[in-house]
Amino acid sequence: MRKEAVGRRAVVHGQDDPRVIALHRAVARLHRELAGYRAQLADRQIAEDELAAVEAALRAGAPEVVRLRHSLLLIAGAIGSVSALAEALAEVRKAVELFGGPTS
Repeated sequence: MRKEAVGRRAVVHGQDDPRVIALHRAVARLHRELAGYRAQLADRQIAEDELAAVEAALRAGAPEVVRLRHSLLLIAGAIGSVSALAEALAEVRKAVELFGGPTS
């Protein structure tokens, strides 16, 4: 699978792309840790929805950098400063950064 687009920049070239693998693993980890975090979290549903959106984009094979970064911001905002989730969130952030920045 190879997909390039101009503008919104679809960047994935295949399911074996190391960036896709890293992001999939990071999202799965954060999803597991969020599910295991039993304390009240006001915006938990937002974080879960965005994690699901990123997973769907990965399955489709063409996540857009702009959309990934938007999802990351929503997830980070929803989780806030929950220290129990900080390491998993940082892993997601690093994985998103592997895709580079949006083109202008």
